[in-house]
Amino acid sequence: MFKAHQAQSLLDPGILRPAVVDAFRKLDPRLLLRNPVIFVTEMVAVVVTLLLLRDLVTKPAEAFFSVQTASWLWFTVLFATFAEAVAEGRGRAQADSLKKTKSELVARRLRADGGTETIAAPDLKVGDVVIVAAGELIPGDGEVIEGVASVNESAITGESAPVIRESGGDRSAVTGGTQVLSDEIRIRITVAPGSSFVDRMIALIEGAQRQKTPNEIALSILLSGLTLIFLFVCVAIWGLAGYSGTVISVTVLAALLVTLIPTTIGGLLSAIGIAGMDRLVRFNVIATSGRAVEAAGDVDTLLLDKTGTITFGNRMASDFLAAPGVTPVELAEAALIASLSDETPEGRSVVALATGDFGIAMPEARFDAVIAFTAETRLSGVDFGPRRLRKGAVDAVLKFAGLTEEDAPAQFRRAVDQIARSGGTPLAVADGNRLLGAIHLKDVVKPGIKGRFAALRAMGIRTVMVTGDNPVTAAAIASEAGVDDYLAQATPEDKLAFIRREQQGGRLIAMCGDGTNDAPALAQADVGVAMQTGTQAAREAANMVDLDSSPTKLIEIVEIGKQLLMTRGSLTTFSIANDVAKYFAIIPALFVATYPTLGALNIMGLASPQSAILSAVIFNALIIVALIPLALKGVSYRPSGAVVLLRRNLLVYGLGGLVLPFAGIKIIDLAVSALHLV
Repeated sequence: MFKAHQAQSLLDPGILRPAVVDAFRKLDPRLLLRNPVIFVTEMVAVVVTLLLLRDLVTKPAEAFFSVQTASWLWFTVLFATFAEAVAEGRGRAQADSLKKTKSELVARRLRADGGTETIAAPDLKVGDVVIVAAGELIPGDGEVIEGVASVNESAITGESAPVIRESGGDRSAVTGGTQVLSDEIRIRITVAPGSSFVDRMIALIEGAQRQKTPNEIALSILLSGLTLIFLFVCVAIWGLAGYSGTVISVTVLAALLVTLIPTTIGGLLSAIGIAGMDRLVRFNVIATSGRAVEAAGDVDTLLLDKTGTITFGNRMASDFLAAPGVTPVELAEAALIASLSDETPEGRSVVALATGDFGIAMPEARFDAVIAFTAETRLSGVDFGPRRLRKGAVDAVLKFAGLTEEDAPAQFRRAVDQIARSGGTPLAVADGNRLLGAIHLKDVVKPGIKGRFAALRAMGIRTVMVTGDNPVTAAAIASEAGVDDYLAQATPEDKLAFIRREQQGGRLIAMCGDGTNDAPALAQADVGVAMQTGTQAAREAANMVDLDSSPTKLIEIVEIGKQLLMTRGSLTTFSIANDVAKYFAIIPALFVATYPTLGALNIMGLASPQSAILSAVIFNALIIVALIPLALKGVSYRPSGAVVLLRRNLLVYGLGGLVLPFAGIKIIDLAVSALHLV
């Protein structure tokens, strides 16, 4: 569902039309108080408007300049509120889609006498047990306590493939509004109606619970301080003008104040924060706060679970190691035949390796007996004619062949030991009492993951693999994957202790998990990402939920967090730098009549003092509009060191902030003069 909105553009009428209306609603001074810079701009616009009304009565011939100044000041405020409204609107469109998935659900609640009663889903209470059959919608968030079923969660995740939900383990959590496709399950409600996962997602996406992050608060204080400083500067300039005999109107002084205070970043600051969370949502990740998104950009250490994150999770056959007197092709053929009745992923991987790498054709012979793999026997195989082929765990195959470990050939024992030391799992193949060789089962590292870890290292982020494997296996996989460190035989207590040690050293930690045993570590981590397929405890403990349940997405989350910080820093640099051009435009215009030598500062050759002031005001408003797409999309991010990022920021946005306003104000001045607006 969320993925359907990824293609939404800034010019989508479904977003723009409500945003225009919302921009006017946000002019309420009580709402603007959250943004001191734009609040001051609005108060200045009110003062100039009142002076305009006075001029219309007392000096109608001079009112045209005041009309233009007041109009552009109001446009400045409106463009700032519009930027925030557009950012919120993109999220609200996704929230509306979520709301459409909710309907008047009913539930079959289990009574104490064993019967059932039908009630409205909102009337359910925590602890109630409901029965949901195939084709029915799950009425609320809960845990499966009996049964196993296929569940369609596309309304939440956007993915069409159903998932299995069953009692016990880490796949028992279910979400209200999703549909059971097969079988029947009993669910214990764990979340009160109105506080479900979907309800919280809607509130978060709409921004109702969004709080300013520490960096955003610090930047707001800085911008407020700059605004106060320039307010004193303007008052001082008015005093200087009075002392020197220069006449400066309040309208001109108000225009000076608005162009000097950091209106550009002030108008876009809120939109940048909202857009950061929105980018995560369009990436199918829900963040419970802007703080979590921002923290992701400052992460020092990533904890990644081995299974399913760094490796595929299913052990796959990677090699055949033949015993003395047996060729690899003979071993591959026997392993293929013995695996035909093994429906486990490992068994299918043996067939794939034999048919793919060795070109063995699938047999057409009829078998006298087929032995299916079971957890008890740990064997699979077939009997045909005099041959009795078996494949399975080494000790089980040795027992079948009537051999002890000492009876096995030395070459076979060395192969088994080599596989174990490399972090793999050995299987044995036998034909009756004759050992044919070993199969190397390997937890395969995902392709490209090593390059991604190298990119993280370039960003200054340390990667740590967390696994329950023994240290030898963990070391082998860590080396192949290219992680910086590993935590072997990790228990929930070990994970929690590791995170606390890192945090005590001043580092910010991110980790992902899906099980109840991950909940303590998820809660302790600065950025905790829970899988949507995980348990309720994990989702409640984390500050982000990945609706796709893709643990490797933690890497993209870090990149989005860094992009948010870079966007804020880049636009702040640009906003402060572009004030320099306004000094050269307005200061000479104010005092050139009294101090003609100040004309040397009019390096842009602006037509007149009034034209210079109006051009600066117009540019100040239009630059916010021009930067709205960048604030919403974010500055492009490439992994690199802090020095490189700072240099790029200063060259592109610092130098650009100095040069662009000179050209922009000059072009506007030419247009103002050509149209005789002053």
